[in-house]
Amino acid sequence: MTDAPVAEMKRSLTLTGITVNAMALIAPGAFLWTTFQVQAAQTHGAASTAPDMWTGLLFSLVLALLTAYSYAELARIYPDAGAGSSYYFAEATFLDKEKLQHQRLARAAKLSVGWISHLYYWIYPGIMVAFTATLFGYIYLTVVHHQLTWLPLSIVAVAFAALSGAIAFRGISGSTMAAIVINVIQITSLFAVGVVFIIFRVTHPHAAGGFEVPNAGHVFWGGGHSLINVIYQSTIAILLLVGFESVTALGAEALRPEKDIKKAVLLSLIIQGGICYLFEYFAANFAVGGASIASVDAAGHTLTGYAAAGVSGAPIGDMIKTVGDSMLGSTGTTLALIMAATVLLALIGTTLACLNVGVRVTYAMAKDGEMPGVLGLLHGNFATPHGGIAVLTAVSALFGIYGVKSINTLTQITLASNTGTFIVYGITCLIALVSFASRHDKHYLKHRIVPGLGLLMNVAELGGIVYLAVKAGGDSSKNAFIALAMVGVWIVAGMVWVAVNPRMRGKPVLGIPGFKESLVAEPVVVAAPGSGMD
Repeated sequence: MTDAPVAEMKRSLTLTGITVNAMALIAPGAFLWTTFQVQAAQTHGAASTAPDMWTGLLFSLVLALLTAYSYAELARIYPDAGAGSSYYFAEATFLDKEKLQHQRLARAAKLSVGWISHLYYWIYPGIMVAFTATLFGYIYLTVVHHQLTWLPLSIVAVAFAALSGAIAFRGISGSTMAAIVINVIQITSLFAVGVVFIIFRVTHPHAAGGFEVPNAGHVFWGGGHSLINVIYQSTIAILLLVGFESVTALGAEALRPEKDIKKAVLLSLIIQGGICYLFEYFAANFAVGGASIASVDAAGHTLTGYAAAGVSGAPIGDMIKTVGDSMLGSTGTTLALIMAATVLLALIGTTLACLNVGVRVTYAMAKDGEMPGVLGLLHGNFATPHGGIAVLTAVSALFGIYGVKSINTLTQITLASNTGTFIVYGITCLIALVSFASRHDKHYLKHRIVPGLGLLMNVAELGGIVYLAVKAGGDSSKNAFIALAMVGVWIVAGMVWVAVNPRMRGKPVLGIPGFKESLVAEPVVVAAPGSGMD
């Protein structure tokens, strides 16, 4: 009697498929709609940090590019990383060292990176669910003229999470095709909106209510930008750009991982962040002001510009209404609904990509025995880590319910996710420095300057969140403190789990794991821990 074949992930992704899956996470324009409120609402003391929005995005883009190159170089020298991504890189880097004291750090390094990765990969889908439910509430209000309360929005969040999980369960190929279509629609529609915003501002320079910035130059460098405010804004703006590194977790499903992973990492970030978002955020900040958006707060005070955007559930939608009614024959509501529909499509694609990619590192850890075995199961027909997808779907629903409660709760989970992002990105830059330190092909610029600057910028972002908690005051401080508390609880939970993990009980965190001896004999588990590859 022969043993049943072991289920493995299927290689089906070309360079286009890998790149598009990363682009789906970055969502070419959807975050302009979804995060503009959070960015506009952020304050430093009594002052708004919103005038530094575009500069904060640029700071995040530079950080992301430096980090992306570090990921790309690690993916180049470790093409067998499979689903492990930075989790695999951390372990392989130390196992490749000649000295025993360096090899002893392998398990500690991979555990640290893998566990912290979940702050990003497992909170981020919940943020997408919250964004989607909030957007549904905006569409419902616009059509029916009735405001949904937290309970029905929570039901929408749960339903959307369940639907996304069911689709992700069937595999990544279908998600890739959906991502291609959604990316094209989003890039086209958001580019058109950006052009209309710019035309509105240029053709209505003296419109009643005015604008937040006196001219285009102030979007880039005017208005007395301060470094701390730029960092504050970038602690949120990084949410727009994360996802580029996700393709390094698709190595087990890539047809040519040794060539295409590196290209896809950089391409996805350049297209989405360097082209789409910089343009879209310039247009929105150029047009925002009393002439384009006004609102009333809970106390009945009339607000305009950034202040109005900070209390609106869909400030970009409100701006489209105003501009459409002014320039395009009172079509503002129709245009806002059309744009909301395209954003909804983008969020669906992003959530699918999150669920597909978010469980990859978890799957790798479970295959290594570092997480519960149910998270390392592959479906026999679809070759998807269905156990992890089911659990992540439930977690995403819970975060979605919490996120739709208010702008503060949404900001809290956003900052918690971004804190995890900065830690993982910073450690990965450090891993790149260590990995290339003793390699014959090391290059001073590529393997010293680039990852070194990436590490420093990620540390600066972490410092920005801590400083935000201590110094910003008001809701901004409260939200940052809660986010940091979430991070602290997860780290402590990780320490407890490592201590009690029944599958790895007695195995030292600092010790020679024996992987070197089994590299050839056990390629499925060792050469690419948790990848599910031959």
